[in-house]
Amino acid sequence: MSEYDISNSTFLKNINYPTDLKKLNLMDLRQLADEVREYLIDTISKIGGHLGASLGVCELTLALHYVFNTPDDRIIWDVGHQGYIHKILTGRKEELKKIRQKDGISGFLKRSESEYDVFGAGHATTSISAALGIATARDFLKKNNKVIAVIGDGSMTGGMAYEAMNNIGLLKKDIIVVLNDNKMSIAPNVWSIQNYFNEFMTNDTYNKFRSKVWEMTGVLDKKTSDRLRRVAAKVEGGLKGVITPGMLFEALGFRYFGPVNGHNVVNLVKMFEEISKMSGPILVHTITEKGKGPSYAPMHPQKIHALNPFNKVTGIEHKKATVPAYTKIFGEALTELAKKDEKIIAVNAAMPDGTGLNIIQKEIPERYFDVGIAEQHAVTFCAGLATEGFTPVAAIYSTFLQRAFDQIVHDVAIQKLPVVFVLDRAGLVGADGPTHHGVYDLTYLRLIPGMVIMAPKDENELRNMLYTATQYKRGPIAMRYPRGNALGVEIGDYEKMEIGKGERVREGKDVAILAIGNMVNNSMLAAEILDSKGINAEVINARFVKPLDRELLFEVLSKFDKIITVEDNTIIGGFGSAISEFASESNLKNEILIHGIPDRFIDHGKPEELHEELKIDPKGIAEVAEEFLLKGKIHEKKES
Repeated sequence: MSEYDISNSTFLKNINYPTDLKKLNLMDLRQLADEVREYLIDTISKIGGHLGASLGVCELTLALHYVFNTPDDRIIWDVGHQGYIHKILTGRKEELKKIRQKDGISGFLKRSESEYDVFGAGHATTSISAALGIATARDFLKKNNKVIAVIGDGSMTGGMAYEAMNNIGLLKKDIIVVLNDNKMSIAPNVWSIQNYFNEFMTNDTYNKFRSKVWEMTGVLDKKTSDRLRRVAAKVEGGLKGVITPGMLFEALGFRYFGPVNGHNVVNLVKMFEEISKMSGPILVHTITEKGKGPSYAPMHPQKIHALNPFNKVTGIEHKKATVPAYTKIFGEALTELAKKDEKIIAVNAAMPDGTGLNIIQKEIPERYFDVGIAEQHAVTFCAGLATEGFTPVAAIYSTFLQRAFDQIVHDVAIQKLPVVFVLDRAGLVGADGPTHHGVYDLTYLRLIPGMVIMAPKDENELRNMLYTATQYKRGPIAMRYPRGNALGVEIGDYEKMEIGKGERVREGKDVAILAIGNMVNNSMLAAEILDSKGINAEVINARFVKPLDRELLFEVLSKFDKIITVEDNTIIGGFGSAISEFASESNLKNEILIHGIPDRFIDHGKPEELHEELKIDPKGIAEVAEEFLLKGKIHEKKES
């Protein structure tokens, strides 16, 4: 398994920007596509990353940059998983070797990274709305550049895409939407019919003839003209309706072209060249294969989406965890509970594997629902289930649940419906960066009246919290936990926890560290470091951010003058803020240091690297605690 040597490539070694791409002959793009694919697989096999989507849009990316004059012509990529080849072609070929690593380039599109990254996005379904804003600004500025949004079929399950398309159709804006459809069930024998049809529909002669017919009918009397135009429109519309699945897009005001083979780079270029001469809303429907290239991709269509470092020949990942991930522990626990309670329903938004719900999907499929990339719908769907006595469990990444904030408030909390929210990927998630860090959930959930919020310190506590949540019927309840492997503690039988009760996990006399979730273990390790420095720290596992254990808190705050709160949530409005508010309400005068995520967006890097940078790792917490105590002692000496 030799390393790919880019210097031996025929074309890729000379491609740094789209201007270099345009120097090639059209037929050379086929070999370039092979070279780009090989380079991408070789690079990502060493460092890990999102592979499948980018492999699928290789030819499409080449064709877009070959035809359009980027960055003057604007290409907006939805999500960014499909943007790796775009990065290779826009000055970041070498930088790809550090993608998603600390101080390296982002795994998503990022405006501060390149002028070719027109619009940054880590969440799906934003591209068409952004394209309309950019096109509208273009028209105000009296420019004539093209605006192209590239969106995957998965992102088209989100309602925002249709809201934007409806708006574009009404405004008649000059925008091209490329629907990258990577469903693998498309039959090869479709291509010849569809390509012939689209060559016909984009042909200059056809379009001139179409316009001429329209103009000719216009010189007749109005009644005859209108009748003939209606007949002509029906004939053309009927032809498209029979041969293409584009009737919906035509109804939204788009001229539809497709489906087309998204891996025939020559035909793609020819099509885009013709379409670039047209105006108004246009939708191009391309059919691609996610992960196209490696032989193992069709066997693992979901797994190849994102990989740890892997063997580029077999696709097998190098690293195997010895301790199961929190995600798997949650998925197994929910399935166990659902087998005992037929009212439990599992709901997620296009992430069965990522949330652990693939387990219940396999074992109790009738009580598993994947609503697509539609978090708002997911929450209100759960609210409807709850009104009829079911126990819906909405398992959604912390960062994605942000998208459904209004539904949590309006549809769930106000009605006091018992919906269980399970937030995976809470805290700093690592390589995906600021768009995916789940560092706001404690804040945005805590301000909702009636919401119960908890976070487990380990996997056994996670199971007990989940069991407690499914038994809770007084309103919404949320549990958040981090990405990654659990601690490896012993698993016991399910125990129902008392809502709002924390625990003292370590006695101390010098300072109290109040922690939540995975920061409890870090705080325990920090206390051991402080012991070696003669500082005896007490550690509290809060368990609940809302409601707080007021009895325990009053006891701890009465015992210690100095309190440190530790969380992997933003310090504004989170767990520490809740403790500070409690102290103020109770007229307690403790000196409280709120330690967590500062008021800035945190870039990408491994979680342990980011924890160290922000000093929420054991060593960092110990340093912060020591400085906090030392500051007071220096102040006392100066006064004496």
